[in-house]
Amino acid sequence: MSLKARALRALAQREHSRLELARKLRPYADAEQAPAALEVLLDELQAQGWLSDARFAEALSRNRAERQGVARIRAELRQRGVDAGQVERATAVLAATEAERAQQVWQKKFGQPARDAAERARQIRFLLGRGFDTGLACRVVPKPQPRAAGQQENPEEGGLEEGL
Repeated sequence: MSLKARALRALAQREHSRLELARKLRPYADAEQAPAALEVLLDELQAQGWLSDARFAEALSRNRAERQGVARIRAELRQRGVDAGQVERATAVLAATEAERAQQVWQKKFGQPARDAAERARQIRFLLGRGFDTGLACRVVPKPQPRAAGQQENPEEGGLEEGL
């Protein structure tokens, strides 16, 4: 299978960044002319509109937006070789909906306020791991509800029971 056929097959499945496609094709390029032939092919694919870092950045941003914060999406785009300008353009729209998306991610995973400070810290770390800002994560995760008078924690059952 030719190098171009492999490239088109990969691009038919999903969008790729230039760097990502080059990494996939490098093992199949001829040893003597590998770098030059590969660069020529990538330039040709870009000129024909089949390979576009901007389109790749938009697709990845849309795909990850429901589950991840802007910081994590930006990091992934940079890791995949997309230049900083295209990363900013692709994620600019997401920044406006960051708080709403963080709330949805928290709601889907936890759905109810933490019982104590340790549980709240765990929920905040979850959002931080998803790429949401620290301040935003602290605002989204509600503070633990104080226990009602006369209730104490029952360590054997893991719940609350009425005091005697």
